[in-house]
Amino acid sequence: MKRLTIITIIWVLFFAPARAQKLQAFADSIRQAYHIPELGYAVVSSDSVLELQVMGVHKRKTHDAASLKDRFRIGSNTKAITGFIAAQLVDQGKLSWDTKFFDICPELRLNSEPAYYDLTLQQLLSFRTKLFPYTYTYDKPTQDQFSGDEDQQRYQFIQWFLQHPPVQTDDSINFSNLSYVAAGLMLEKASGKSYKELVTALGAQLHIDFHFGQPNADPDQPWGHDAKLTPEPPQDDYKLNWLLAAGNINVSLPDYAKFIQLQLQGLQGRSKLLTKKEFNFLHYGLEKFSIGWFSDTDEHSHIFSHNTGNTGTFLTSVYLYKDENRAYILFANAQTDEAEEGLDVLYDEMKKRYSK
Repeated sequence: MKRLTIITIIWVLFFAPARAQKLQAFADSIRQAYHIPELGYAVVSSDSVLELQVMGVHKRKTHDAASLKDRFRIGSNTKAITGFIAAQLVDQGKLSWDTKFFDICPELRLNSEPAYYDLTLQQLLSFRTKLFPYTYTYDKPTQDQFSGDEDQQRYQFIQWFLQHPPVQTDDSINFSNLSYVAAGLMLEKASGKSYKELVTALGAQLHIDFHFGQPNADPDQPWGHDAKLTPEPPQDDYKLNWLLAAGNINVSLPDYAKFIQLQLQGLQGRSKLLTKKEFNFLHYGLEKFSIGWFSDTDEHSHIFSHNTGNTGTFLTSVYLYKDENRAYILFANAQTDEAEEGLDVLYDEMKKRYSK
């Protein structure tokens, strides 16, 4: 397998079209060599879509061909959308970054751990909390511990985790999806709208069609594939419903590219939605992880922001270079070690051909 992969990549590097031409052949060779049923990628600037392709099949061992209308579950890339909505509410004066969770949700204070009493919106959205780490793989709590619809269960889930003692760590950043679940409730309380209504309203503003949950609830959409490349059947994942604001949006690649172009425009001071200062705060305002975005520097000392979504059956990654006015987006409907490796190879080639 390794030998086949290396041969395939060498063939593409030496015989594929030159730098000025498209990456489609290279990307499809990666898709096949790394056993990714469906793969999408895009290279965008603030004003242009330099390249955007979706290829492959919706489900392994089928002939249901990929389409630009296909939606992918973006996992933790949802966090940048949640953070953006929070910034809009702050800009509107409905919240501040220093607003405390229990000032918005005082009814939850009585049975919660005192260590959380001073948690602020900014701390929640930047992972500066002592909430214990939680992902969709945890076996507790079970769904039968809660009752009611999705929103009511999520509220009870928040009650549940706020009763747990804080983690003991010397690190300033503590990655816990629970932070975004709590922040999502703050956004709902401050706006008087549900999280889904807030996301849908943002989508209408940006002409983006955001959806929630598994794409294949619609039979014409892609299936996700797990670590063994087993297709995940349509189902309502109650844990990801609880983690809605942390990672349960799905969207097409062309629509997601619009959201990323907005980020590039905002970082240049060219958006009417937020100021340049506000966009820079979202991406780079705090060390390592600000509001929905990791930040780092590459081997050439170029600063970039990034995130990766991995919900068990989809992989989505985005890398945004503000000074180069470039962003690279990669989508796959499989979460395997091979798929992750393949997306890394493709990203390196995208950068090589399109970075300034």
